Amino acid sequence: MLLTPWGVDIMTSPWIQLLLASPIQFIVGNRFYKSAWSAIKSKSGNMELLVAIGTSAAYGLSVFLMIQSALHPNHSAPHLYFEGSSMIITLVMLGKYLEKRAKFQTTSAIRALQKLRPVRARIIHPDQSESEVAIKELKIHDKVLVKPGECIPVDGTISRGITHVDESLITGESLPVMKKEADKVIGGSINGDGVIEIIITAIGNESMLSRIIRLVEDAQAVKAPIQRLVDQVSAYFVPVVLVISALTIMTTGFLTGNWEHSIVNGVAVLVMACPCALGLATPTAIMVGTGVAAKMGILIKDAEALEVTHRLTTIAFDKTGTLTEGKPSVASIHAFIGNQEEMLGLMASIQQNSEHPLAQALVKDAVLRNIKINRVEDFKTLPGKGVEAKVGNNLYAVGPKRLISELDSDLSIQSTFMNKQENQGESVSYLINKTEKRVIGFVSFKDTIRPEAKIAIGRLKSLGIQTIMLTGDNKGSAEAVGKELGIDSIRAEVLPEDKSDIIKELKKNGNIVGMVGDGINDAPALASANVGMAMSTGTDVAMHTAGITLMRGNPLLISDAISISRKTYSKIRQNLFWAFIYNLIGIPLAAFGFLSPEVAGSAMAMSSVSVVANSLLLKRWKSEK
Repeated sequence: MLLTPWGVDIMTSPWIQLLLASPIQFIVGNRFYKSAWSAIKSKSGNMELLVAIGTSAAYGLSVFLMIQSALHPNHSAPHLYFEGSSMIITLVMLGKYLEKRAKFQTTSAIRALQKLRPVRARIIHPDQSESEVAIKELKIHDKVLVKPGECIPVDGTISRGITHVDESLITGESLPVMKKEADKVIGGSINGDGVIEIIITAIGNESMLSRIIRLVEDAQAVKAPIQRLVDQVSAYFVPVVLVISALTIMTTGFLTGNWEHSIVNGVAVLVMACPCALGLATPTAIMVGTGVAAKMGILIKDAEALEVTHRLTTIAFDKTGTLTEGKPSVASIHAFIGNQEEMLGLMASIQQNSEHPLAQALVKDAVLRNIKINRVEDFKTLPGKGVEAKVGNNLYAVGPKRLISELDSDLSIQSTFMNKQENQGESVSYLINKTEKRVIGFVSFKDTIRPEAKIAIGRLKSLGIQTIMLTGDNKGSAEAVGKELGIDSIRAEVLPEDKSDIIKELKKNGNIVGMVGDGINDAPALASANVGMAMSTGTDVAMHTAGITLMRGNPLLISDAISISRKTYSKIRQNLFWAFIYNLIGIPLAAFGFLSPEVAGSAMAMSSVSVVANSLLLKRWKSEK
């Protein structure tokens, strides 16, 4: 057939063509018939329906012409279209293969993570003997031994030893991270130069590795809002194409009298209109985008989060643990009643059950000073106001300045000391005797600003994004941090529920809001934001609530997430543009007989290839240094 224009006719016998085309049409192309039948039953249209109708028409017309020629041997040999239907199916399958290959490449990070899962671990028994057991036999609180160079089998906390751990495949952090006693380690990371013992904290599906894999898989499976729009367009597109094809056949047939030629034009319309490129435009870009993000240590929970992130106009930050290291240390102790040691011991006793960073820093300081920590009664958390507990006959509370407003007493003398510490940018916790309505004293804390935070805020400003800090900390401490980092707006002494209200207010004013946090108290705000971003160094609750998790707890990843989202959305728009342009140009050409079915099939396949190739260019994205 290809040599016919040059006068070389080596076409095979029609019967051999039928023999070669039939397996392609009905065995290889069986998937199109199944999908087309499902679409008809559900009264909807899809691209497989167009392929099934188009190739069946070309195949059926060829069979009819072949039989007609056999019954009338004196007639000239007809032009058959077996090669056209076979080529269309082959090219569409090529497009499907390329789509699968794109998926395979974009899920390489997931497969790499899955390969990290060790099969066995070295368990330390209560009598200190060791034995190798299958991972599935391990239980929480078991102790395992990991030697240098070995893969850490489970999530846990180091109970003995110091080492460096390579977490690059999980967090995207290229350099090994030093780990010591009480530090957390992630199963699947590689132990470096030390022997360590680990107490297991999570196994199976609850491990960090399993959760990461689920997050990435879910993100690639969920349809983005723009893809749902494309699906709606496709639902109308297919019936319209069928009508255009039918009109082409009828019009050309009646005008020319050549019904064979009119059917060929109608088939070309169906093949040309096959919206493979339209169907591939969004999912391929999203798969590549989420795959690239995962390699960088940015876990995107769903396609909607990826799509919305590029439109963010405002980003709200929690302070402690997000912009600061979240590892405060005691800066000063002031006792108004009694001595400092008594006050510190009382505060540590009350706060020993709290997970707040300031509480943990205070307890740690008390332990280092060898101050006795006693048991307390009726311990209770006061949301946004600290904690309280009963010691002896008195009810005590430890918390921020807003606790004092509940007391009806003169604090003019103490206020001088308290305001001085707050104005220096320190966080302050007060000890209050609620029974006697007296302030016993206060402890101030210093927290180090993350070294990357200032650069991260600068990058967001260069992207045209407004920044705001929402913190429960005192105004002085918040303003000191905000001023140093160059944050646009600061809201201090904010309760957890107030953070959520502020986010809603910003949204009501037309802002597309992202919220970055790491604590349980940030969860409502993370859920209220258009996109929640959680630091992996924070609590599980925050990570479950957020649409994006930053695995390195590095604020620089925020601008990277926005950059990846913008690049991905740009690719989606490019893909959709070319997919629609291709159909707008191709369908009229096919309807007027300028394209044969096989040429239309080739063009359709090339459009799919171009869309996949354009999406794969996202893999060249690099983080800003």
